[in-house]
Amino acid sequence: MERQRAFFRSGATQGSSFRRHQLEAARALVDDNESRIHEALRADLGKSEFEAFVSETGQVRAEVNHTLSHFEEWMEVVGVGTPLSLFPSSSEIRYEPKGVCLLIAPWNYPFQLVMAPLVGALGAGNCAVVKPSELAPATATLTSELLGRYFSEDLVRVVTGGADTSQALLRERFDHIFFTGSPAVGKIVAKAAAEHLTPVTLELGGKSPAIVDETVDLRLSARRIAWSKYLNAGQTCIAPDYVLIPAHLAQDFETRLTEAIHRFYGADPKTSPDFARIVSDAHFDRVRGYLDEGRVVVGGETDRESRYIAPTVLAEAREGSRVLEEEIFGPVLPLIPYRSLDDAIEWTRRHPDPLALYVFSKSRERQERLLEAIPAGGSTINDALVQFSNLELPFGGRGGSGAGSYHGRFSFETFSHKRAIVRAATWIDPPVRYPPYRGKLRWLRKLLG
Repeated sequence: MERQRAFFRSGATQGSSFRRHQLEAARALVDDNESRIHEALRADLGKSEFEAFVSETGQVRAEVNHTLSHFEEWMEVVGVGTPLSLFPSSSEIRYEPKGVCLLIAPWNYPFQLVMAPLVGALGAGNCAVVKPSELAPATATLTSELLGRYFSEDLVRVVTGGADTSQALLRERFDHIFFTGSPAVGKIVAKAAAEHLTPVTLELGGKSPAIVDETVDLRLSARRIAWSKYLNAGQTCIAPDYVLIPAHLAQDFETRLTEAIHRFYGADPKTSPDFARIVSDAHFDRVRGYLDEGRVVVGGETDRESRYIAPTVLAEAREGSRVLEEEIFGPVLPLIPYRSLDDAIEWTRRHPDPLALYVFSKSRERQERLLEAIPAGGSTINDALVQFSNLELPFGGRGGSGAGSYHGRFSFETFSHKRAIVRAATWIDPPVRYPPYRGKLRWLRKLLG
């Protein structure tokens, strides 16, 4: 901490050339080591090379390239208007790096969710302490090695370990904390940050609904929902957590989902090279418990030794059951029939604001009604997950699903302090603001309107 703070105060990170060099180093890290990164992701989560590229290395490369293309523009001082009451003067906003930032990453996308925030922190001119997840040990070890090789420890330092390590880091005073993980741990992070009045970005989760109406192509909707749900074996914070489907279409939708699963992963998904595995025994046991809380439509097979849980569709889940109340974070998809759109809206409102809302409808009126009625961190209409990959959009939650946002310019702004500056003229000094005030108030009222 002392070394990084001293390095930051030296001003070395401020210039655009230094930042560009670090961003190019981040790109080289990915380009030079992509196969090793993919191997680590397969060891930790059973990810296929395609999934590893699409959701991890490819996403990081896109983030780096986008930032390299725009960060100098983002760094520019922004002139803003100045009220007549401050005449003659000018006003501006300057983006300044915050200092030493702590980045705590989760296990589900253990490379991307280290590197994407780090790109934002470096582009904004900060130093960073990085804590990868110990639950993805192969990726954590490799990430530690690579960051140590491509960056000076005065700029980027990796600290590995478990919960005790995170708690020790949180006792230190950082200038910003960026945490991705569960709402329960997010509360712990926010509480620790409050001891130092440290600003935080919390990327959490929750039960993200997919609401389907009768106007859609059921086959297409089922295919897109199945892809987004079973990517990374359902271990995605913005995966659809459950589907609300008109009651008279429920059986047909079960058939369409079953067809999509078989087309994606074959009759036995355990043998598919494209289906990932659960990260740990503890998470396997938790997700396995959901299978007993409804009627298994398709899937349901498990193998604890390989931490395999088949892509599963669950119908007739019991009211109040854990699968309908807890964030699933696994390849189990409950279907909930509804009779009216009001019923669907009411169901979603039983839970805190989700990180994502997915609306499947061809009716613009219904799309807008659901967007207005159900607060969420972000949304996609007639698809799922894809809002994450648009770097022109902010990614983040609200309420129980998080605070703050990042990606692209929004990452730069998250890791920057927006300093307000007024430049006052000295060639004139209007006396109206100085005592004595007698007779001046009426003129001031006219001036301010």
